[in-house]
Amino acid sequence: MKTPKNSNHGPGAAGAPLTVGIAADHGGFELKEILAGKLREAGHDVADFGDAKLQPDDDFPDFVVPLARAVASGSVARGIAICGSGVGAAVAANKVAGARACLVHDGFSAHQGVEDDDMNVICLGGLVVGHALAWELISIFLAAKFSGAPRFRRRLEKVAGLERAD
Repeated sequence: MKTPKNSNHGPGAAGAPLTVGIAADHGGFELKEILAGKLREAGHDVADFGDAKLQPDDDFPDFVVPLARAVASGSVARGIAICGSGVGAAVAANKVAGARACLVHDGFSAHQGVEDDDMNVICLGGLVVGHALAWELISIFLAAKFSGAPRFRRRLEKVAGLERAD
């Protein structure tokens, strides 16, 4: 069985830097700014999809959908989408074929989502998780690799088939 189009295998054993996309609305703006700085300090290239400034009336789809499209096309390796709860960001990102976005607030899901489900966009609640936990989750997410096990590939092909049917 072939690997899904944008299967992401992580940064590699040496932890090589990635190009990471990040996006947030007003509910996640502060956290986005902090995480973008930490990503740069860790040596990653950061593609910031906005918002560029704190705007209380902005809408998460305006930033999350372009991020999800960039992940799906392979122009960024992984994505980080943040809104107030993380739920809206996950809903919007998953409307893009090839984006596999999950709301994550625990370390197990941050790596298991990549290892088993080839998650390529992590969604966080800027009003739910603190800065330290968010950085820990991002670090776990970026270090994780898709296992490639046949049962997981089979499941991803079924999901990809749903995307092709739409």
